[in-house]
Order: sequence, then C-alpha cells, then structure tokens
Amino acid sequence: MKSEITISELANVMNVSVHQIRYFEEKGVLEPAYTDNNQYRMYGIDQIYQLSHILLLRKLGVSVQSIKDCMTSYSADQYRQLLHHSLREVDAELIRLKELQQFIKKVLQEQQNFNSQSNHYQIKWRDTTYFARWIEMDSHTKPNAKLLAEQAKHVPNLFESDIHYIYDDSSITILCLETQTHWPGDICLPEGNYLSIQSLVNDEEELEQMIEQLYDYAAAQSYTLAGPLFLIERSYLSLFSKNELHYELQILIESSANSEKGNRT
Repeated sequence: MKSEITISELANVMNVSVHQIRYFEEKGVLEPAYTDNNQYRMYGIDQIYQLSHILLLRKLGVSVQSIKDCMTSYSADQYRQLLHHSLREVDAELIRLKELQQFIKKVLQEQQNFNSQSNHYQIKWRDTTYFARWIEMDSHTKPNAKLLAEQAKHVPNLFESDIHYIYDDSSITILCLETQTHWPGDICLPEGNYLSIQSLVNDEEELEQMIEQLYDYAAAQSYTLAGPLFLIERSYLSLFSKNELHYELQILIESSANSEKGNRT
C-alpha cells in the first residue's frame, strides 16, 4: 500500500488549491516525491512538512522567489529575525486597523448626532480645546485646490479630521486642526457653553445665511456672545449626502448667560 498521496489529496490536507501547489512547483520551491507510471505526482510526509514551511513563510511575507534561499540556507538566527520583522509589521497593521475602527465609529456617531440635531439650536458644553494653526487666508478668500497644495504643512488624512474655521473681528480667517495632546497649541478654545447649530450647506451663500441666522437667534434669546465664531467642517459626512458639506457653527456664550441658560437646548 502506497504511503504517498496525490496532488489533490495534498491540496485537501493542506487546505490550499491544486493550482497553488503547481505554482510552487513551477517556481522550484516544492517537488513531488516521485511521478508514478500514470504520470501522477505523488507526495509523502516530507513534502507535507515542506509545503507547511512554504505556507508559513508566505504568511510572514516572504516572496516565493526568496523561499528557496530561506529553506536551504537560513540559520535559526535568521529565522528569528524574520519572525521579529513580521511581528513588527503585524503590530503596525493592528495600529492601523485600530485607527480605522475608531474613525468608522466616529463617522457613525457624528452622522447619528447630525440626524438628531440638524437645524436645531443647542447649547453645548465644551472643555478647553487646543488647536494647531494650519492655514491663514483673507476672509473673502475661499479655500481652493491651489491653496491646499501650496501649504508647507501637509496634514495626513486631512479630510478625515474636523477642520475648524475661526472667524474673528479681523480680516483673516484661520483654518486649524484640533491637537491630539493636552498641551497648549497655537489657539485655545476656552471651556464653556457654546451656542451651536448643524446644517447641510450647498454653497457660500447658504453658509452666510446660516451664520446670520445664528446671530439673529442669539439676539432673540438675549445671549451675550464672546470670542470668535467657530465653523466646524466635517467633510467625511459628505459620504451621506451629495454635493453638500456638513457644517456646525459654535460660539461661546458669556458666563452670565451660561449660568442662566446653560441647560437650555
């Protein structure tokens, strides 16, 4: 009774395709034990172990072209180095996936918040927040592709971040990004109650109307406003709407108004 198996049986044992085994043979990293009289490739226990090593090396990111050198000349120390290198790559990938997971959760949460708060004025408490200055431009200038391309300070995954526009009494509009640490950045947003509204905007005219309506509402409610107006752009929420941007306006209410109306929404 033969102790060897056919290529299809080997594929079944190792949970790979026959095509994959033939590919390894074409590249010279695996050979059958022998070919029988019917021209069937036959494989023994040695080939099973050899194929298991090949598959492990592929998992570790070793190219098929390099596998033969690994299996014929690598020392135990070289294999340890290879495993440590692969471990570092896995750790980096886990970090990337964790960041992606957090971003997806953020998008879903922000979309849920928008659906529940859209076009409704609210009072929101904000802790002290620090921002890194990104772009300064004339208040009459609109962001454009050329302006972004000319910035010396490029931001990775820019449009996965909340972009804050700061409008003060000057002729300059500042674009900034929230820092990920608690040490002071370029700009500090003080803690307090902020009058807030979120809306979808198609163009600059709609945005100007949104800002004007915010000030009108604040006046009607006798709120005393302090500090600059913050416009928060969440471009990633445009996934859910075509040709519209999601904006939130926020402006600080003075402490006297905070104490009287801090719980109103």
